[in-house]
Amino acid sequence: MRFALGVVDVVYAPRPLEDRVRLAGEDGFAHIDVMVDVDPDTLPLAVGCPTAFPKPRPGWCSTPAPREGPGMWQRTVELFRGAPGALLEPWAGAVVNSAEKCRAIMAEVPGLRLLVDTGHVADWGGDPLELLSFAGHVQLRQGRPGSTQVHPADPSGVVDFAAVIDRLDTVDYPGVLSVEYFDLPENGWPLEDPRGHALALAAQVRALL
Repeated sequence: MRFALGVVDVVYAPRPLEDRVRLAGEDGFAHIDVMVDVDPDTLPLAVGCPTAFPKPRPGWCSTPAPREGPGMWQRTVELFRGAPGALLEPWAGAVVNSAEKCRAIMAEVPGLRLLVDTGHVADWGGDPLELLSFAGHVQLRQGRPGSTQVHPADPSGVVDFAAVIDRLDTVDYPGVLSVEYFDLPENGWPLEDPRGHALALAAQVRALL
């Protein structure tokens, strides 16, 4: 397998963490992305890339960019300058929500790398292939302009996963991949069956690895 394939624990929310990890193993995933406060030595499954929220922390973990708003660009720059090693995850509603803004903030934060979520990039109308050379971690999800997550078999989806895998090979990406879907209606992302979507995408991606 070219890249290990894991899953983000929110796929199995709102179950307790131990159930999320158990289900991830039963579903054949090689690792799970959990919150940074979880001790990986206590889990029966490896941790892919932990998440720190709402603020970045120094070291190997990722944090979504803050929502767009007055003064938030400089605030984001300051937060990530103070958290060396942390990965920034851009998304459509955030202060960092385009390839141009990704490059701009990386220019202001020396050494900054990205968590590239293909669904978020598709949502803002971008092409994830543009950002994969800057990726410290990659999360896979089918999306389209205006929608972060659609079913992998939905013909409206614009993410070409074969091209994503090939591009990661080209840039010598040293990391792993994680599938992510979630049901977060309070944040504007409702989804009836995130686990079913994740398993469908995993089957599609494993055929490419």
